[in-house]
Amino acid sequence: MNKFFSFLILTILLVSCSPYQKALKSDDVAVKSEVANAMYDKGKYDKAIRLYEQIAPVYKGKLNAERMFYLYSKSLYNTNQFYLAGYQFENFVATYPRSEKREEATFLAAECFYKLSPVYSLDQTDTQKALDKMQRFIDVYPESSYLATANKYVKELREKQEKKAFEIAKQYNSISDFKGALKAFDNFILDFPGTPYKEKALYYRLDSAYKLAINSIESKKQERLNYAKTTYANLIKFNAATEYKKEADKMLAEIEQELKQFSK
Repeated sequence: MNKFFSFLILTILLVSCSPYQKALKSDDVAVKSEVANAMYDKGKYDKAIRLYEQIAPVYKGKLNAERMFYLYSKSLYNTNQFYLAGYQFENFVATYPRSEKREEATFLAAECFYKLSPVYSLDQTDTQKALDKMQRFIDVYPESSYLATANKYVKELREKQEKKAFEIAKQYNSISDFKGALKAFDNFILDFPGTPYKEKALYYRLDSAYKLAINSIESKKQERLNYAKTTYANLIKFNAATEYKKEADKMLAEIEQELKQFSK
């Protein structure tokens, strides 16, 4: 037991006297920087961050500041602290516009927002930020070695926005807000002309127009029924063999039956 406690005390003393612990307590910026870089090289990014945080405020303008801020940004990135990493990378790009790391930092800043983009069902503010930043990177660095990855990210982000917009429009239909659904589906089809959800969007737009027309007041019914016929024609024009053909034909039959009263 005595040997165990002796070993424990020795371990504590060794840890407390480690170069890292000494650097944390030191007032020497050069010592902190040297140990921080050593921690980074060993993959001990959390320890490196603690030291970089201490020296960052007084390091601006110093000879090795560029490398320090780059490694600080990478440490945050490597520990999945993407909000902070994105901010630091953008600050690095603004501060060192001639740095050889500028392209990489610009890409990683955009990638941080890509990684912060949530699932489609949640608020997509960060998705739009990521899309804007990634597209800006592509525009500035069209020959970049990161281009393939950047294009892949843009595709994924846009698909997420498509899914979000489609589900919002569909939700209007589900809660019987057919005016809202029609507007949302019109915007969706306009904003995403090549979307894989187009056939579904055309069908649900027909469904919304049909239900709005059938349940409409008499003064607006004829106009709405004719519009519903137009949405049917748009669906069939897009795909004459649509999987929704049976349901769509039933709607059309009722629409035409209702329109007969206005031809008398």
